[in-house]
Amino acid sequence: MSSDPWFQSLFAERIGGASYGKGTEIYKFEKIKRAKRAVLAAHPERQLLDFGIGENDEMAPPVVRETMKQEIDKLENRGYADNGIAAYKEAAAGFMKRAFGVTLDPNTEVNHAIGSKPALAMLPACFINPGDVTLMTVPGYPVAGTHTRYYGGDVHNLPLLEQNGFFPDLDGIPDDIKKRAKLLVVNYPNSPTGVVATRQFYEKVVNFARKHQLIVVQDAAHILLTYGQKPLSFLQIDGAKDVGVEVHSMSKGFHMIGWRMAFVAGHAKIVQAFADVKDNSDSGQFMAVQQAAATALNHPQIGDQVRTKYERRLKKLVAVMKKVGFEATMPGGTYFLYVKAPKGCGDRSFPNGEEASQFLIHEQSVICVPWDNAGAYLRFSVTYLANGEQEEDALMAETERRLAALGLRF
Repeated sequence: MSSDPWFQSLFAERIGGASYGKGTEIYKFEKIKRAKRAVLAAHPERQLLDFGIGENDEMAPPVVRETMKQEIDKLENRGYADNGIAAYKEAAAGFMKRAFGVTLDPNTEVNHAIGSKPALAMLPACFINPGDVTLMTVPGYPVAGTHTRYYGGDVHNLPLLEQNGFFPDLDGIPDDIKKRAKLLVVNYPNSPTGVVATRQFYEKVVNFARKHQLIVVQDAAHILLTYGQKPLSFLQIDGAKDVGVEVHSMSKGFHMIGWRMAFVAGHAKIVQAFADVKDNSDSGQFMAVQQAAATALNHPQIGDQVRTKYERRLKKLVAVMKKVGFEATMPGGTYFLYVKAPKGCGDRSFPNGEEASQFLIHEQSVICVPWDNAGAYLRFSVTYLANGEQEEDALMAETERRLAALGLRF
């Protein structure tokens, strides 16, 4: 007798149809979680060196939390925020002007989102019809592609290859794909490669969008984590606001992981379309959270402090990884170090990043994330838990000791 519920055949094809819930494939992050549990059970005496965490390790700054404490008790912050409060939109516009020299109308060219993930999920609803194409860089954040498929569209992947400087090859896109393309989703500073965009690249993107009549969505989640140069916004480029929007997150650059705040900025008509879809999807973020986020945007020293911390940690990690044989160089941005996976250890070979990652976890309790979309790579994050530089240095020394003991082949 079948154990399927009576409605098993009713699941939409977009999530698997009648086969929903029966797949055996395990998502790589779940594999890492299982490996963590296994190695903790096998080696309880061995500290986990966790470079797999993809979120800030600190709480939001005191000034942000203090604002939240005050605003949560105000009667006027009860109820639904719908498409956002003026204070947050004005703070976002002020941030864009101060940080990038970009002038935005807070009433028409900015709209809040309950995190950048929902924004990237909703934007395809504004443009994608069955048969349309979204151009997506890989490796990358898959949400816009997932929702493109939900609407009957197709995703055309653009591999980020080292020989191209980890930029997409826009010239190599087939003509039939260009004709059907509605969206181009990019992400710089890029997660996980750590590459930052150049003006020349963004200018090429603007020209490409005009020529092929498509919309650009630039995911700027890590923009404040830019090293060695000033952060560059897509909207600083001439003509960028005519062809797209930029999505900014409060998480990475402000230690507001979990607060679920972001904003979409750019062409007023695209922002309006996003706001209309959003208005039929949620009722806005709690107004006290928006007020706290506005406080964060109005305190530029927060971004400076976050950037200084993760730049320091990345430099230390790069030095260690080079010592043990990795081809490691300081990334231009993000808190990630993206390196080629080792090819093997002793008589054992690693055909991909996933096997290398699992080996490091089981052999030395060193946790990192594999990326095999465009070659065999590993992603190490410097968002590990450590209280001050002394603990950072101790963790780095232990990382070097364990990895050096393996004798990895590259």
